[in-house]
Amino acid sequence: MSEASWGGDTQTNHIDWRMSAALENVPRGKSEVAEVTSLASAVAEWGRLDAAHQEVAVLTPERPLVLNGTTHASLEGDAIAELVALLPSHAAEPPPDSAA
Repeated sequence: MSEASWGGDTQTNHIDWRMSAALENVPRGKSEVAEVTSLASAVAEWGRLDAAHQEVAVLTPERPLVLNGTTHASLEGDAIAELVALLPSHAAEPPPDSAA
């Protein structure tokens, strides 16, 4: 779901990659359960999915995002692919292993 946004000079707002986000309709073991994680991790996870699962996945960030002048409360397909392209290379790195 998306809605138009008028009056802003920016086409894409600042993205808080640390905010919570749910990635839904993707396999988790033997079932398809939504995972709530950071936006960066969810976007990186989507990028690792096969095309069939990317097509049906839904990403719902904690707060709406503005991409190309459009506000998105949830994203699918090409909109998530746009986030993958914007993802800073360090944003999706796993945290250091605390057991080491």
